Amino acid sequence: MVTTSTNPDASETVVTPGGTRIERSEEFIQLLTPDGERVDDETFAYAHDDATIAANLRHMVLGRRFDTEATALQRKGELGLWPPSLGQEAAQVGSGAALGRLDEVFPSYREHSVALMCGVDPLDMLQTFRGTSMIDWDSRRARFHLYSFVIGTQALHATGYAMGLQRDGLVGNDDPDDNGAVLVYFGDGATSQGDVSEALVFAASYQAPVVFFVQNNQWAISEPIEVQSRIPLYRRAAGFGIPGLRVDGNDVLAVQAVTEWALDRARRGEGPALIEAFTYRMGAHTTSDDPTKYRRREEEAAWRAKDPIERVTTYLLGRGAIDQAWLDSLAEESEALGVRIRGGVGQLPEPRLEDFWALTYASLPPGLAQQRDEYLAYEASFDEEPA
Repeated sequence: MVTTSTNPDASETVVTPGGTRIERSEEFIQLLTPDGERVDDETFAYAHDDATIAANLRHMVLGRRFDTEATALQRKGELGLWPPSLGQEAAQVGSGAALGRLDEVFPSYREHSVALMCGVDPLDMLQTFRGTSMIDWDSRRARFHLYSFVIGTQALHATGYAMGLQRDGLVGNDDPDDNGAVLVYFGDGATSQGDVSEALVFAASYQAPVVFFVQNNQWAISEPIEVQSRIPLYRRAAGFGIPGLRVDGNDVLAVQAVTEWALDRARRGEGPALIEAFTYRMGAHTTSDDPTKYRRREEEAAWRAKDPIERVTTYLLGRGAIDQAWLDSLAEESEALGVRIRGGVGQLPEPRLEDFWALTYASLPPGLAQQRDEYLAYEASFDEEPA
């Protein structure tokens, strides 16, 4: 049985516009406080050394830099849209660090740091948002599947894939290296979708090796979480008969420890679990919305004080595990990433009309070949000199 520690820092009573008082948060698992101090949890412990934590810090810094650059590029008109992940780096890197050799990731559209950890090229990610390509990375090689822009659909895809792992004999083997599981990401808003509920039903019924990872950033665009759910999201798991845990989503150590537990359990064939990473979206939902219209500045300031990167940096500096030279080197690496992104986005190849036919069929049927020729002729007509 899994229990969780109580952290008063996570508890807050809120009053909805209708006057209902709700406990917005109550219990969560935390191993590193916002002040950068290690604390104990009665069930979970962090099993790795400071070098691993420093590696996680590097991923968090680079993930934030990529996100910051992409946001700026959208503001300049280089991208059509961007979903920022500012503030959610610990939830993503901690869970990504728990992945094993045979595990598969099914993201929503905000898991930029996890994508980078899985080896997805940042410029490949930007193609989608620039409109020069669909989703253009090798999901088999990266084990990081395509971004899902339809809310919650990936939960069903992930559960189906996990059931496939069962049938392929990749779950519950004596040798842990022969086992795999699926990690699926979605936000708090997606928990209101039927697809997610259906995925939980199937996963529980078939004991599928899938971990449902909810990044509860507390706002589904402009809708606060207390309007969506009368109870903390992790408690919903009990209704499906699977374990549910809430973790401090700004604590990379706790997130990694909890996700490792859930993935190990799934790989052993003991079934699914749901993790609610209690975090905060410090930026906009996407660059098309303005959070100052629906959020209080005091709320944002309070969460900025819990910055996931700052707390890890404070901890590692206090331990002497890193120093200013290490941070300077990381800053240089981050700057190089920014330069590559800014220079590369303008060089992304423009799509050609004829390629859409070539990419669809190995051998184009005659009727579609005729359509292709007609469209290409129509396109070429715009290049003709005026009479």
